Amino acid sequence: MAIRHTLFSALALVAATALGQPAAAQDKPDPATVVATVNGTDITLGHMVALRASLPAQYGQLPAETLFNGILDQLIQQTLLMQNFEGELSRRSQLLLDNERRAIIASEAIETVMSDELSDAQIQAAYQDQYAGAEPETEYKASHILVETEETALDLLAQLEDGADFATLARENSTGPSASSGGDLGWFGPGVMVESFFDSVAALEPGDVSQPVQTQFGWHVIKLNDTRINDVPALEDVRAELEDSLRQEAFDAHVAALTEKAEIERANTDEFDPESIGNLEILEN
Repeated sequence: MAIRHTLFSALALVAATALGQPAAAQDKPDPATVVATVNGTDITLGHMVALRASLPAQYGQLPAETLFNGILDQLIQQTLLMQNFEGELSRRSQLLLDNERRAIIASEAIETVMSDELSDAQIQAAYQDQYAGAEPETEYKASHILVETEETALDLLAQLEDGADFATLARENSTGPSASSGGDLGWFGPGVMVESFFDSVAALEPGDVSQPVQTQFGWHVIKLNDTRINDVPALEDVRAELEDSLRQEAFDAHVAALTEKAEIERANTDEFDPESIGNLEILEN
């Protein structure tokens, strides 16, 4: 929650705290080890580890001792505040707790499904499905100059025919994000570019420049710089990708099965103003 990060941001700036130095390193740290007790409530090493794992990456830049002391100090202060809180939680806080619990348990469920062991047979089958019979694919390295009108594109083409440098014209005239690199688009294959753009590139020979090509972005003057054949990858080169895909498929199937068996009733969302979820006044008691 926001208060957790706000508290810790201040505490982490203090290199030494009233708690002194962290306990001596253990050969086998036990998450149940009590590191502090606040009015009878234990704070364990496990609590500290869990909080550390939830912090943004930039906290890893802090010295270990500062991070240790800051986290422990924060947990002590949070425990004190919790123990001395009077009254009932606001509706907003209660709903946040509900959502937090839901998300944590769901994450545990996701990890369980996604961590299932994959057999070599499954990975081999996935490889065959995706790559068996696939033909080597031609990739293209091209540059372009993007302008708003065909007239401007034709003028640039005339300058190129008179010997102008393509990269220089791109830097001076292109409205696309590649202008600063002389129009260089790098390597790409089928399905990456807009169809009319890709078809024009594929029809060129290395060194050739296209006639003006129109897309929804404007008018392009395209130069094909080079081509190469992208061979079908070996299984080991795509193993990690295949494993990720199989795990995602397993997760999707798991959720689909749960959904099919569940009784889910949705309200008629047409009756709700979509902007209402940004209205915090709804949560006021």
